[in-house]
Amino acid sequence: MDFHILGPLQIAAADGSVTQGPGALKQRALLALLCLNAERVVSTQQLTDLLWADNPPRTAATALQVYVSRLRKHLLALGADPAVLATRAPGYVLDLGRRHELDLRRFESHVTGAHQLNAIGRTAEASELLASAIALWRGPALADVRGLPMLDDLGHQLDEKRNSAHELWVETELRLGRNAWVISEAYGLVADQPLWENLYLYLMVALYRSGRTADALGVYNTLRNKLVEGLGMEPSLRLRQVQRAVLSRASWLEDKAALPLVS
Repeated sequence: MDFHILGPLQIAAADGSVTQGPGALKQRALLALLCLNAERVVSTQQLTDLLWADNPPRTAATALQVYVSRLRKHLLALGADPAVLATRAPGYVLDLGRRHELDLRRFESHVTGAHQLNAIGRTAEASELLASAIALWRGPALADVRGLPMLDDLGHQLDEKRNSAHELWVETELRLGRNAWVISEAYGLVADQPLWENLYLYLMVALYRSGRTADALGVYNTLRNKLVEGLGMEPSLRLRQVQRAVLSRASWLEDKAALPLVS
């Protein structure tokens, strides 16, 4: 059985069927927090704070036990190991063991592996791992339980991990000289996040290396206008350096070894 939180909450049963998890929001939220802390005990106090924030009912302890019991039954009905949701002082733990997997753990393993491969020059293999890592995402993390403040914050933190991985993937592809892919991917990313400076930097370099100097400068001007008009600030020093390098046709722009451009 696999638990998926990189998008709306999902459970993939052993028979290959996929469900959206428990129907009740509080049970889904409970499962989400346990997944985020897989193999670690989550205290009853943390779970109470998640479900009721600053206004828990007097019966919160009993209600939490009921939610846990219903969630455990739901998982067992899907074929989970009986010990997957265990009571362990001072709370509960999602014990994945060998029979269960979590997409977040797989994602983090892929990204760690990609960093290690990049460090020893195995760039193409690193890119393949990063592609696999990004493919695990189905939308914003914890998308269907974002209404609860604690999970909203944790979901945003996970989204930032995805952004970092995506940025590393674009840089890795640029190292491999796959400029057309970088241009297409970076344009899509900055359309969604129009102030993502590092992606503009990679886009500028890829455009320049593709003989599109005017487009590279146009990308810089687009970002600068957004920053100046929207935030009253100039692009980063590194972006300004790349813009000057494009204007002067600096030879280092063609050197893949000059990457990473982002410190």
